[in-house]
Amino acid sequence: MSYLASPSALSQHMAKPPPPKPPKTQRPPPGLPDRDTLIKYLRTAGEQDKGDIARAFGLKGEGRRALRDMLRKLEDEGALGKRGRKGFAEAGALPPVGVADVVERDPDGDLYVRLVKAGEDAPLARLAPARGEAVIGAPGMGDRVLVHFDRLETGEYEARLIKKLGQSAHRILGVIRKANREIRVEPVDRKSKDSLVLSFADGEKLKDGDLVLATVGAQAQRYGPKHGKLVEVVGREDEPRAASLIAIHSHGIPTGFSPEAEAEAEAAQAPTLQGREDLRDLPFITIDPADARDHDDAVFAHPDPEPRNVGGWIVWVAIADVAAYVRPGSALDGIARDKSNSVYFPDRVEPMLPERLSNGLCSLREGENRATLAVRMVFSKDGRKVSHRFVRGLMRSAAKLSYEQAQMAMDGNPDDKTGPIAEGILRPLWTAYHCMLKGRLARSPLGIESDERRIIISPEGHVASITKRASLEAHRLIEEMMVQANVCAAETLEQKKTPLIYRIHDTPSPEKMMALTDFLATLDIPWSKGEAPRTDRFNKLLAETREGPHADIVNEVVLRTQMQAQYNPDNIGHFGLNLQRYAHFTSPIRRYADLVVHRGLIRALGLGTDGLTDQDVKQMKDTAERITFAERRAMAAERDATDRYVAAFLADQVGSDFHGRITGVTRFGLFIRLTETGADGLIPISGLGDEYFVHDDRTHALVGERSGARWPLGMPVEVRLREATPVTGGLLFEMLSEPMPADPNAPRPRLGVRRRMDPGRGGPKRGGTPKGVRKGKRR
Repeated sequence: MSYLASPSALSQHMAKPPPPKPPKTQRPPPGLPDRDTLIKYLRTAGEQDKGDIARAFGLKGEGRRALRDMLRKLEDEGALGKRGRKGFAEAGALPPVGVADVVERDPDGDLYVRLVKAGEDAPLARLAPARGEAVIGAPGMGDRVLVHFDRLETGEYEARLIKKLGQSAHRILGVIRKANREIRVEPVDRKSKDSLVLSFADGEKLKDGDLVLATVGAQAQRYGPKHGKLVEVVGREDEPRAASLIAIHSHGIPTGFSPEAEAEAEAAQAPTLQGREDLRDLPFITIDPADARDHDDAVFAHPDPEPRNVGGWIVWVAIADVAAYVRPGSALDGIARDKSNSVYFPDRVEPMLPERLSNGLCSLREGENRATLAVRMVFSKDGRKVSHRFVRGLMRSAAKLSYEQAQMAMDGNPDDKTGPIAEGILRPLWTAYHCMLKGRLARSPLGIESDERRIIISPEGHVASITKRASLEAHRLIEEMMVQANVCAAETLEQKKTPLIYRIHDTPSPEKMMALTDFLATLDIPWSKGEAPRTDRFNKLLAETREGPHADIVNEVVLRTQMQAQYNPDNIGHFGLNLQRYAHFTSPIRRYADLVVHRGLIRALGLGTDGLTDQDVKQMKDTAERITFAERRAMAAERDATDRYVAAFLADQVGSDFHGRITGVTRFGLFIRLTETGADGLIPISGLGDEYFVHDDRTHALVGERSGARWPLGMPVEVRLREATPVTGGLLFEMLSEPMPADPNAPRPRLGVRRRMDPGRGGPKRGGTPKGVRKGKRR
């Protein structure tokens, strides 16, 4: 029998092919984020590599492979971008924290930064001031900074300053040095080590010693110095006034005024009595430094005739009415807000307002009618302020005096100018101050002492001398009257519920107080741990140590314990002055903060139509941040210029010996301040001897590892000037004194990493691994 079947039979037995199965839906691995979730995560977390993302979402195995495919697809779509070799971030996004260069300044004076590692295509971010404590050295154009990037609701970025890192690697302010057929730019910033080499095309017309701005060339050099491109010549190294010029450029201090602002200033007219109270019968006087050109404030005092206030005093403080000339929204207002303050150098002033106003119509000149916003304060016989009221008036100064003139008159040595007014005007002022002093002593503001130096510049622009500023009772009289006027401004604006910018000063932090407690214990000075900081307690400490051997060091450490004052629309009080509310009112010619307070008073008291606007109120917080930032920028520029002038003054005294004191102890050496000039310089740790020294931060001392010999903060020393570099302001000293002997009762600090004076002579560098020692995992 055959098994061959007929076709019909076969067809009956053949199974029909099954219908095709629908494709299985590919389920994503557990935990794999969708597109939006991943982008949102990267927006918040900043740059992350694949491993970071996988760990964040708990992905393993197949999940990691799926993540890799998703990242590749999003990168191809342009939704993600790569930073470096492995990092992913949202396209155009900036990390939470990064190193950036200050690369642009807009017409309003705002600085903009670009993330260093992101390249030229990276978005720019407006640089905002640091929050909290000060950043040492406010940044300017060309600086490199560490910032925190915040994404705003608009999608744009704002960069919050954390720390200034020094001069930018791509833009350098320096001095031309020509040698061996090479043209170099040596940076004036002591923190910058790298010089630039310019092409002969750029450097052909340059001279040795020219001050220039230069940028790093596009082509990076693998070996040797970087090549640069000339931007502009800003001056000469040997110019007498080069120190302030360098400081202005280094810190980005805004200079000059726009034609529109100058035109507004020139169009300003002398004040009239319209809308003002006539105060010209009150014999106001100005008391200022002998070389002052602008006069913000004038004072007058007389006994209170009110029978209910026997022994009390009425004190008037008249302040220049700058708000009458600098109107909100004007060109003058815009540039004043940008500058925020005048900057004072030994040889020049960069004013906040044009000279027509700052030294003219707004300056309370002797014998000339001037617009004023004045406050009349009533004090009881015990120095307590009873009441006050503000007046918008017209005044005329009866006399322009220096602090020294006024003091000499009160000490019984009047001159031709002070003699006629000594008893009728000056004596009542002094008596009123002594009454106010009772209230000040009861309040007990912080009484830290500081030695200030004054640099005298010759007509040729060179440093003629450096002298110690005298501390006169005349200084303290004006200071106390200004403090009380500032308090009145803050009180009035609070009472009228008008927004204002306070001058705040925070209480020392617990960390700083703990450090102070530990340090005082090393001097056998009791201070209870956990004791709340109070100004009267600090003053008691300073008084108890004032005549002892540790007076200077205790004063220095108490100063370093304090926080830094700032401007803020939110009030926390002023710790140093021991005041619950405080605002700056008395210097509107040179501080924008005071101008804002003036406008607030005008609005609150109905004194005119040129008061605080709704726009001013809306941007109050931003204004406070700006002026805090600008104040610290100015302080850093003034300090740098002073350092350079002092270095120039001492340059021809290299090799001379000086008396000084240790004012700073660090891991790399000692900072010394000279007694006579107040000049600050460094003794590198390598110059302290052959043994290893350990930095004991608890006792503020360098301690010899072998001998236990000590170099403590505040120690008087004798030093020799080894090097003075005017262009950078750097001073290097050589130690001539012997260290203090070891204290047998003091515990030795933990040595930690040993510091070799010269790693090139053998032994590992700090943080290095000696030969023959394997690096392994830490356990």
